[in-house]
Amino acid sequence: MTTTKQFMVRAAARNNAEWCAAMARSHGLVGAWGQDAWTAPARTPPLHPDAVTLVPGAHPAALVARIDTGTPGASVKDSFADLDLSDAGFHVLFEAQWIHRPARPPSVAPDLAWDLADDPAALRDWARAWDDGDGGAGLFRHELLADPATFVLAGRSADGRVVAGAVAGRSDQVVGISNVFARDGGPDAAWPVVLDAVHRLFPTLPVVGYEHGDALAAAVRHGFEPLGPLRVWLYGPTAARSTA
Repeated sequence: MTTTKQFMVRAAARNNAEWCAAMARSHGLVGAWGQDAWTAPARTPPLHPDAVTLVPGAHPAALVARIDTGTPGASVKDSFADLDLSDAGFHVLFEAQWIHRPARPPSVAPDLAWDLADDPAALRDWARAWDDGDGGAGLFRHELLADPATFVLAGRSADGRVVAGAVAGRSDQVVGISNVFARDGGPDAAWPVVLDAVHRLFPTLPVVGYEHGDALAAAVRHGFEPLGPLRVWLYGPTAARSTA
């Protein structure tokens, strides 16, 4: 891995940890920042990890000791895919790739208008579109709107309905994108409007995130480059959680 890629992976990992910390705070949970990782002392909101490593070479036992493994369901985002947590009762839930895109307009012109879901009613509409009836819209609480680095991007149809979107998290050096969705057409339909919004909001910041499978292939089609692997480890015998 080149020095530039190493820098971008660390920036992406830090940015993702900041997003996970913001989501945890919106649910009343304050995590702790260490040199090696961000960790939460109690179970984090659904779909979000209990720890995110910030540098390579985190000590597995010391990391696991800082999160709640009293019941199955804890998860660790191994940002550099260099940990073995199997002896601590974890198994690999999935593997993915960090991704990076230079600061520039979208390569495909968006066909949707966009705005920020920046009040409780707009966030509720966005969350319902993101959830698509699966019963998880309550994950996005209005307390999240108080975080100055979090921007909820809503792509709207001609009649004003939220039909696509993502969450953007601004850091000093990058802007991270997560929760990309479109009601129809999947990520290929979402990325043009999301990237247009990000470029207009943060024209000088490169864009990072992570994806796997078909979503990774879609991100590459829209100008992202894979940077390096990450793993998500899940505690306990069943794959009950995913992570953001």
